[in-house]
Order: sequence, then C-alpha cells, then structure tokens
Amino acid sequence: MNFIKYILLGILQGFTEPLPISSSGHLILFKNLFYSNMLTDVNFEIVANFGSFLAIFFIFWKDIKKLLIGFFAYLFTKKKSKYKKEFQYCLLILLGSIPVGIAGILLKNKIDQYSEHMILLGASFLFTSILLFLVRNAKGKKEDTDITYKDALIIGLLQMVALFPGISRSGTVLVGCLLCGLSKKASLKYTFMLYFPVSLASMGLGVIDMIEEGSFVSLLFPYLAGLLASFIVTIFSYRWLSKIVQNGKLWKFSLYCLCLGIFILFYFR
Repeated sequence: MNFIKYILLGILQGFTEPLPISSSGHLILFKNLFYSNMLTDVNFEIVANFGSFLAIFFIFWKDIKKLLIGFFAYLFTKKKSKYKKEFQYCLLILLGSIPVGIAGILLKNKIDQYSEHMILLGASFLFTSILLFLVRNAKGKKEDTDITYKDALIIGLLQMVALFPGISRSGTVLVGCLLCGLSKKASLKYTFMLYFPVSLASMGLGVIDMIEEGSFVSLLFPYLAGLLASFIVTIFSYRWLSKIVQNGKLWKFSLYCLCLGIFILFYFR
C-alpha cells in the first residue's frame, strides 16, 4: 500500500508542479482532507520535487546547454559579441531569482508557521485566481532578447509572493511575464528558467537534512517509484500547460483556483 500511495503522491506532485495552481498548496490540502501521515513526509516531498526538477530540466535541456555554454564562453573567451545574448539572459535569470532568495532566507520560517492555516490557504488560491484572471487577454510581443533588467526585477519581486503555500510560483511568474509584455512563448521559457535556481536551493537544503536523518533508506524503493511517477507526469503536465498558454486559456486555471479557494474557505471555516 505504501508503494502505491507514494506513486499516487508522485502523480499529484508531477501534475500540479508545472501548472499555475500551487503544488505545495495541493499537498497541504490533501493532508488536511485525508489526514495522511505520508503527506507529512518531508523526505518524500523533496524526492517528488526532484522528479519534477529532472523532468523540467529534460524539457529545457537544449536551452540550458546553450545558455551555460554561452555564459562561460562570454567570460573566458574573446568572442564576447557572439555569446552576449546568452550571457545577458543568464544575468536576467540571476536578477529574477535574487528577491525570492533573500525573502526565503529572511521569511521562510515565519511563513511556514502559517502554512497549515487553511483559511490562509483558501485566500491564497483566491489570490492566484485573481492574478491569472488579470492576464486572460494578454498578448505581449517581447521575445527573449527583449526582456529588460527592469522586467526581470518586477517578475522576481512578484515571485516572492509565491513563498506562501497556495500561491503558485509558476503562476505568479507567468503572470509577471505577461504583464511585462512578454510573448507567451518567452513567458513560458523565462518562467521555468527561474524555476531552476529556486528549486536547486530548496532541494539542496532539504537533501542535507534528509541525509543527516537517514530514515529515507528504509523507503528507498517507494521513494524511487514516486520520483519516477513525478518525472513522467510533470512532462505531460508541462506540455498541457504549454498548449493552454499558447491558446490563451489561462482563465481556466483562474476558475479552478477560484472554486478551490471557495471550497477551502467553506469546508475549513
């Protein structure tokens, strides 16, 4: 049964991670609805998140490879003009990641204290719904090379809000990109490029705690099954998100978050 449950939780993580509906918020909701001890397993949450990380890394591998080569080539070769675009895009990723990094260090412990308050969770889903509704008709034209440092800073500041469970990280960043006039394709790319620094930092801290604890060894195979489930479902979930964004249907996620937020507020009042 544990094996099956971890697979189901991996599917839940993989499905909700790319979508603008907050994977952490859904895990908290399921925990409070079903009172499952497995949903308090921080080790598995790290493993499932790693599955999603690998999937998104796989999806964007060509872009990541190109950016890394261009970044270091710009620094260590004389052909700077050839790699200037890649170098600047890396700087935009760095700039967009700084605000949430600082906020995470300063505020995360305090925010975690309120993560189990279901009324706040419901309000967070409603907030996500409003954000997604605001960009329902967005038709930006900026491409990767048109993103400014001001855009990156605004998007990075908006990403800070996603530290609250129930407020989607991918949703807030996607909204920020669209509000700054980025095209749908450029918005999707920058949204998930910003995912990597944040995800790596949080997973790194979590893995250190997990190794020190050592209890994850006894659940190694269920963990691996959940990781694989998360990896596979994340790929399909991202592809679905991409189609919805390109077709201008983000309002569907807004409606979903609205209904979910109202349900939480009434059910847990």
